[in-house]
Amino acid sequence: MSAHSDTLDEIFETFAALAPDIRASLPGRRVKSDETNPSGETRLEADAYADELIEDAVAEIDGVGIYASEEQADPVDVGDGPVSIACDPLDGSSNIKPNSPMGTIIAVYEGELPASGDDLLASGFVLFGPILTMTVARDGDVYEANVGDGEIDVIDDDVTIPDEPVVYGMGGRVPDWTDGFAAFIDEVEQEYKLRYGGAMVADVNQVLTYGGIFSYPALQSAPNGKLRLQFEGIPMAYIVESAGGESSDGSGSILDVEPTEFHQRVPVHLGNAELIDRVETHLADA
Repeated sequence: MSAHSDTLDEIFETFAALAPDIRASLPGRRVKSDETNPSGETRLEADAYADELIEDAVAEIDGVGIYASEEQADPVDVGDGPVSIACDPLDGSSNIKPNSPMGTIIAVYEGELPASGDDLLASGFVLFGPILTMTVARDGDVYEANVGDGEIDVIDDDVTIPDEPVVYGMGGRVPDWTDGFAAFIDEVEQEYKLRYGGAMVADVNQVLTYGGIFSYPALQSAPNGKLRLQFEGIPMAYIVESAGGESSDGSGSILDVEPTEFHQRVPVHLGNAELIDRVETHLADA
């Protein structure tokens, strides 16, 4: 059991409590703000609101010292605790306009940021789908809970990726893919069903539910891909690996990637071990 077990309990209880409030705030905040985030993406009013709500709430948790958001340029000191929270407040927020699923990604690290996979204490995501759920990985185990009423109601205490893959999803424009990744997709599209909705939490949850692979690969125009290591890569890799799958940046586990900067990007491949092995082989052979 983690030395920070009580703090982790409070962190995930806090995110469960916030989930209904964040969802309720979305209808009136579907428009773009006048700001961009540190990655140059236009922020929606919903992004800013969720970020502020989460920062204020985690600042009240005794063990938390730092809050970091994909929406902010630098980490924020919120206390004197030894734990840091890195958060994507609204993953897939562009899905607000068409009213499609989105979520919140939570990474809890020991020490300062940027941090490595070795520093990760736990991670999770809230999925704003037809059902409001939260999936959490701690101590190598994964559970899924209904958080529709702001409480953690566990509905599956042993989330495990199915042995037989069914779905695949991938980001980036096809003309921008590398030859190796294009060859991999040519192969898997003959075998599996395409499921891609533009929100990482929803796409990865498809893989956890049905088995398969989610990729946002290295692109010709962006060799490190699009997704951020601290906020998306490491926490989602830990969830998938804890559920019996594997992660890869194209050559090895995302949890082994050395952090060099706060908003660092990383290619992401998550899913069944056999598919991760296949995509790595294609990338190496290209």
